[in-house]
Amino acid sequence: MKLRMRITLWFTCITGIILLIFAGSMYYSASSTREKEFFNYLQNEAITKCNLLYSAGLEPTTLQKIYKSNRMLQIEAEVAVYDTSFSLLYHDDVNIDFVKETPELLKQILILGEVGFYQKDWQVIGLKHQISDQTYLITAAAYDRYGYAKLHSLLLTMIALSIPALVMIYISGIFLSKKALDPIKEITRRARRITATNLDLRLPDYHTRDELSELAQTFNEMLARLENSFEAQKAFVSNIAHELRTPLTSIIAELEYLLAKPRSPVELHRSLQSALTDARRLSRMSSSLLDLARASYDPSKIAFKNVRIDEVLLDARELLLNANAEYSVEISYNQNFTTEMVDVLTCRANEYLMKTAFLNLMENSCKYSPDHTCIVRISAESNSADKGTGHVLSIQFIDHGPGIPDDEVEKIFIPFYRGKNKHLSNGSGIGLSLTKKIVELHKGTISVESGDQGSTFTVKI
Repeated sequence: MKLRMRITLWFTCITGIILLIFAGSMYYSASSTREKEFFNYLQNEAITKCNLLYSAGLEPTTLQKIYKSNRMLQIEAEVAVYDTSFSLLYHDDVNIDFVKETPELLKQILILGEVGFYQKDWQVIGLKHQISDQTYLITAAAYDRYGYAKLHSLLLTMIALSIPALVMIYISGIFLSKKALDPIKEITRRARRITATNLDLRLPDYHTRDELSELAQTFNEMLARLENSFEAQKAFVSNIAHELRTPLTSIIAELEYLLAKPRSPVELHRSLQSALTDARRLSRMSSSLLDLARASYDPSKIAFKNVRIDEVLLDARELLLNANAEYSVEISYNQNFTTEMVDVLTCRANEYLMKTAFLNLMENSCKYSPDHTCIVRISAESNSADKGTGHVLSIQFIDHGPGIPDDEVEKIFIPFYRGKNKHLSNGSGIGLSLTKKIVELHKGTISVESGDQGSTFTVKI
C-alpha cells in the first residue's frame, strides 16, 4: 500500500473516531438531559397533586378523572400518596397501579427522602413531602414517549449524517495527501535523474522552512559532497595514472634498451641505475599514497597518544639525513622552555603520521634550498581561547629557495599539484596535501608565507 493511501486511511479513521466520539457525547448528553428533565417533571407532578389534594382540598375523584382523560392524549404521571404508616391515601388508577409500591420501597422513601429508578422503560420517583404537620410519601411514574422519540430521531439523524461525512472526509484525505506528497513525488522524480554522470543536478528548494525543505536541502548538501568526492576521485585517479606512467615508461624503455642487443658494462650499469632511480620513485610514491589514505581515515580509528613534538622532529630529521646525506636540518627554539612550559611540547598525536608530516616539510625545504638546508624553529604562543593549556605550539620550516608565486600559494596543498618550480626537483605533488591532512587530523593549522626568495611553512598545534 502506497503512503498516499495509508495517509488517507489514517486521516479517515482518526477523523471518523473523533466524529464518533463527538456524536456519542452528544447522544449521551441528550439522554442524560432527557432523564433529568423527566425526573423533575415527575417530581413536580407528584408535589402538585399532593398539594391539590391536601392543601387546596380538591376531591380525589376529580383528579382521577383528569388523569384518565389525559392519559391517552399526553404524558400523564401516575401518582400514588401514602402516609407514614404506609397506608394508601390516594391513587390515580388503582386498576393500573404500574409501580406496585412495596413496604420496602416506602420505607426507603421515608428514610432517604427521595429515590429515583427505572421500572422497565418507565421512570419512577419517590419522595417525602410535608404539608403542615403531616408527612406524605408520594410516588410518580410515567413513560417519556416524546423524549425517547426525540432521542431515536437524533440517533437516526447522526447515522444519516455520519455516512456522507465519512465519504467527504475520505475525499478530503485523498486531496490533502496528494497536496502533501506532491513535493515528495517531485523530489523522487528529480532524484531518479541524478546519476554519476550528472551529479551537478539538484533537488528543488521550496523555501518553506518545513521538513520537506530541510530534506531537499540536506539531500542537495549530500549531492554537493558526492560531486566533490567524485571530482576529487577522478582527478586523483587521473593524476596517479599520469605519475605512475612516467617512471614505468622509463623503466620499460631502459629494459627494452638493454634487451635489444648486448651492452657494455658501462651501459648496463647506467641503465640499471636509471631503472633503480625510477623504481625508488615509484616506491616513494606508493608510500605517499598509503600515508595519504591513512590520513583520510576517521580520527576515531587512529591511535593517539602523548608525544613530544621536539622528539618527533628529531626522529624525522634523522630519517631524512639517513636517506639524503647532502641535506641539512637545523632545529632551534625561539625561547627558553621552562620546566612548566615543557608540557607545551607534548600533545596528543599519532607519532607515525606526525613524523611523516614533518619529514615532508623538511624534505620539501631541503629540495628547493640551494644549500639543501631546512631551518626549524619551535616556539610557544599564548592563546587565550585555549583555556586548557593557554599556549599553542608553533613550528616553522624555513628554506632559502626561489619562493612560491602568489597565484600558486593557495594551490600547493591540492593533491598532485606542482607549481612552476617543479623543474627544480622531482616529486609527485602528494607531500604537501598529505601534510595538510595530517595537521588538520590533529586539529592544527598549516600556513605558508613566501616571497621572491625563500618560504616559511608554519604548523600550529
